[in-house]
Amino acid sequence: MGWADPCCGDLPGSGGNHDRFRSGQVPPSLVQEGNVSGTDFPCLTLAPVLHNPMPPSWSGAIWIGEVWLDAVDSASQASVSSGRPAVCRLQNAEGFSRARLLVRGRERAVGFVDLAVNDSEVAFSDLRDQVVAQQYSLTRSVSAQAKTGPTEVAHVTVIVCTRDRTDMLKSALASILASNHPDFGVLVVDNAPSSDATREFVTGLADPRVRLITEPVPGLSRARNAGLLAATADVVAFVDDDVVVDRDWLNILVRGFGYGDSVACVSGMVPAGELRTPAQAYFENRVSWSESADVRVFEWSQAPKDVPLFPFEVRHYGTGANFAVDRRVALSVGGFDERLGAGTPASGGEDIDMFFRILRSGRQLVNEPAAIAWHRHRSTADDLRAQTRGYGLGLGAWLAKVASDPAMAMLAAKTVVRQGSALVRHLRSASQSATPSAAVADDLPQDIGNGTWRYVLKGIWAYLVTPRVRGAGS
Repeated sequence: MGWADPCCGDLPGSGGNHDRFRSGQVPPSLVQEGNVSGTDFPCLTLAPVLHNPMPPSWSGAIWIGEVWLDAVDSASQASVSSGRPAVCRLQNAEGFSRARLLVRGRERAVGFVDLAVNDSEVAFSDLRDQVVAQQYSLTRSVSAQAKTGPTEVAHVTVIVCTRDRTDMLKSALASILASNHPDFGVLVVDNAPSSDATREFVTGLADPRVRLITEPVPGLSRARNAGLLAATADVVAFVDDDVVVDRDWLNILVRGFGYGDSVACVSGMVPAGELRTPAQAYFENRVSWSESADVRVFEWSQAPKDVPLFPFEVRHYGTGANFAVDRRVALSVGGFDERLGAGTPASGGEDIDMFFRILRSGRQLVNEPAAIAWHRHRSTADDLRAQTRGYGLGLGAWLAKVASDPAMAMLAAKTVVRQGSALVRHLRSASQSATPSAAVADDLPQDIGNGTWRYVLKGIWAYLVTPRVRGAGS
């Protein structure tokens, strides 16, 4: 996937070893000095995380990639040794004026850097300086969290729930099957399909690691529960069908279960895999799926000082696009609430509800940003409107569920009284993030930012009038 300019001496592990980079295992050659000879100069070549050969049509598009600490160090050392400046080139960067790179180390995410792009290059000096700043800003390392790391490799069932999105499923499955984890199986749950396309694709793979089951009743929670019941492993990982996972994603999710004495859920980072349209840029700015690279361990009895609305500030826990659970714990708390989730009047909320109930059960929840699933945000304004509507409805439905529980309603009331100023700040911040920036506002529906609370109210009503079903998980 890498390439080299005739005057650019490619560093070991820059572009040509990009596939190995995605594995999370940094090749030993990365710590060696770049080969520089004659008129060559050290060159770091990066590939986009999601391949798309077409230039973007939007002038504000941002190129998305990742860069490894060892590669930056190698380029810096080669530059010093040769006396020539290093360069950093981006593949398929025509039409992009900005780049967003995830800085990565050995099995850890360091953070994001944003850089200007000129002629498919970013200034290596700017990249190096920002990478150094990111390293010093880390507040918590993986090793500091690992208290009781697993003593043996865990068998894992990876569940992908899908409905009539075979093209997206293909790339998601390809990335999952390329995982470095030594012992896993994949269970595809075909939810109320309108055709045989998904079944034909999965059976055509003829891969013994992949099984297919059908859940005929529409609803993401029903599909998730069907997967839980059919899973063969104690650890079950869930990913959406519109993501591409990192090759070491599963290893790191499993490792997260060793970060505490009672971890029952581990979530990962879900950054944007592409920002080619105003809709994608707006959505990435609005959600908080990749805002921090710090490992967090949450426990019901230990409220974090920097999360004043705990345990109700659910954005810190992760997202349903990328997480793993202890199967026995998930079933013991009632599985996923089938009044919540896509395919129901509530349209969402089943993931945050599961996170909340696992915490309430006395187990720990880990957010491990190094477990990465790159997400394909909705690219059109119409799709964005539908997605924001679904998230608003889901949040409202979950709030209705909390309010329907006397103990949780009382806890919520006490939290509001005790942390009223924090709630005001939270609502103000949510309002600001929902307001489109000047760069994208003209290309989005006028009410995209102010319609959220209307959907939240509708979600409350939708949950209250939906009959209680199995898997409600009180």
